Amino acid sequence: MGSEEKKKIAIFDIDGTIFRKNLHFELINELAWLKVFPNEVRHRLTELYSGWIEHEGTYEDYRKALVDLYAKHIKGCSYEDVVKAAKIVIPFHEKRTYVFSEDLIKKLRRENYHLLVISGSPIEIVEEYNKNYLKFDSVYGSVYGLDENGIYTGEATFEPSRMKGEVVKKYIEEHGLTLKGSYGIGDTESDGSFLGLVDNPIAFNPNQNLREMAEKEGWKIIVEKKDVIYEIN
Repeated sequence: MGSEEKKKIAIFDIDGTIFRKNLHFELINELAWLKVFPNEVRHRLTELYSGWIEHEGTYEDYRKALVDLYAKHIKGCSYEDVVKAAKIVIPFHEKRTYVFSEDLIKKLRRENYHLLVISGSPIEIVEEYNKNYLKFDSVYGSVYGLDENGIYTGEATFEPSRMKGEVVKKYIEEHGLTLKGSYGIGDTESDGSFLGLVDNPIAFNPNQNLREMAEKEGWKIIVEKKDVIYEIN
């Protein structure tokens, strides 16, 4: 099949890009409410969030701390409990999205793009979010190992946030897609590896590291603040 016949692809991050909050945070919080995780986890979540908004660390520090917190407590928990928590979280939060991203998704759907999400949040909540709200063609999220009884081992077996660019390259090859006319949108430096592959990269509400990367590479920078959306030249 010639490249002109291949379907175009658009790649999105979720947290801070489509979703105004963080799916990983909300899942951890719900698991604590359900007493799957110990109650002190909620106190730790508050500390991490407060530290970030009070400028005691970068967003990437905050994101990595959430990953570490989840990995520490997921061992010994059941797959059924995590899915149950995800099913509670998504209906409550699913529409807390950015207007710019929503409009871009609608535009790309009209133009028959193949839509892909690559998120660092656990695959269970990413899949739930996609099934009930996004309805993208495919999603990737972090995968944690399970034993034969559906109990988490505590080991992360796949973390796409560490290699988003490689995930995209493999995906388009396996699905016969093209990067010609492609779009990518993300908010942190972990998204830079796929933004560098697409024809239309968008750094959306970027953190400092991605902003510097975008300025160096000449990528579009979009900021959505309250009810205003503007491009930074």
